[in-house]
Amino acid sequence: MHTIAELRAAYISGEKKPSEVIKEVFAVIEEKNDDVFAFLDVFEDALAAAELADAVYEKNGAGTPPLLGIPVAMKTNILIKDKRATASSKILENYTATYDATIVRRLRDAGAIFVGATNMDEFAMGSSTESSAFGVTKNPLDTSRVPGGSSGGSAAAVAMGAVPVAIGTDTGGSIRQPAAYCGLIGYKPTYGAVSRYGLIALASSLDQAGPFANTVADAELIHNTMAGQDDMDGTTITDDTYPAVPVKETYTIGVPRDFFTEGVDEDVLRAFDTHVEELKALGHTMVDISLPLFEKGLAAYYIVMPAEASSNLARYDGIRYGYSAPAESLLEVYEKSRAEGFGDEVKRRILLGTHVLSAGYYDAYYGKAELARKKMREELDEVFKSVDLIVTPTTPTPAFKFGENTDPLAMYRQDIFTVPVNLTGVPAITLPMGTVERDGTALPIGVQYIAPHAGDARLFALGKRLYDERR
Repeated sequence: MHTIAELRAAYISGEKKPSEVIKEVFAVIEEKNDDVFAFLDVFEDALAAAELADAVYEKNGAGTPPLLGIPVAMKTNILIKDKRATASSKILENYTATYDATIVRRLRDAGAIFVGATNMDEFAMGSSTESSAFGVTKNPLDTSRVPGGSSGGSAAAVAMGAVPVAIGTDTGGSIRQPAAYCGLIGYKPTYGAVSRYGLIALASSLDQAGPFANTVADAELIHNTMAGQDDMDGTTITDDTYPAVPVKETYTIGVPRDFFTEGVDEDVLRAFDTHVEELKALGHTMVDISLPLFEKGLAAYYIVMPAEASSNLARYDGIRYGYSAPAESLLEVYEKSRAEGFGDEVKRRILLGTHVLSAGYYDAYYGKAELARKKMREELDEVFKSVDLIVTPTTPTPAFKFGENTDPLAMYRQDIFTVPVNLTGVPAITLPMGTVERDGTALPIGVQYIAPHAGDARLFALGKRLYDERR
């Protein structure tokens, strides 16, 4: 699949038409989706939208919206009016969105064409897309392995060549981890940079939407299109919310080596060390830093996130909307609808979240997790006084095989480098960092860069120099 810039140039020159590209998208989906299962729904009306775009290009050429005719796949927990938005859960199997998410409206206003809804872990709870109620998504690079999660369908849609970009959500690494597993660019913005209005909530203080792409420039264009203050989301930020973060030619980059402890594969660490040496050769100053509280991030995250999830998912009661189980009493409707409508992982996290919020446990668990989160932010603010960026591996391993991480704790450990970013609200990008070999297959791994709040432009600028210019 071409990049956005390549498609745009071809459209303007007349070499290609949007309708031709949408037909190519549908052909790839028809060829590969039965095996990969990236898409839950394909939007046939995309072709009609593309034919309208054909006419606009013929008339206006370069004077057209920046994304006109660009095919985009959308994670199925993001509302597109009159399309199914299931969050890959049986309880929302037949739910049709009644309005557009803010990011959908902004992408559509820029000319993007939505071609389908992608699979995910149910309610974004998972790191492998194995918990979807509708079937697992496979990694297009090795179909015996997971694509990552929870936005695995969006990652797979780009990796299998169906679309140049796809949108996911990132609550604890759900864009960056699958991007790393599938050899893509994945971006998690500063919390509040992108509106959450129209996203099916998992954990409201952590969720952010962002792009998957093949180039950093494409990811930047999509992010900038979606970003901005929104009256429908009171947590969105403005240019005045955080101090300006300047873009530089070279940076002082912190390496938290004491954070690379257990569970990180040796060849991943070797690849990371090689990457650090490359950064030195490019003129960046590399310094070892200490982030002792980041090691507590995983424990804090798996208290805060389930607590918020248990509150957000209370609305799915079998009465107001979604799946409703027939029963003889109101209490039975509640019980049966949730028992039959939610999968095991969702039930596990609701139970955990309800427990940590209950009387007698709130202060012992949730209160302490929030305190740890506050201290992590303070620790990060202090570190960013002496460094411009932080670099880590994106994941401790490459993509694992289906069924390999059946222990929930083993699955949760895949998020060790990504969850501190969500807890503290800072932006992060993952770039491809080469490959490691497993069972005779070269599997991609990623490197993660973390910037201060509102340092999004710094990450994009560095990413384009490190990746796009060498591509």
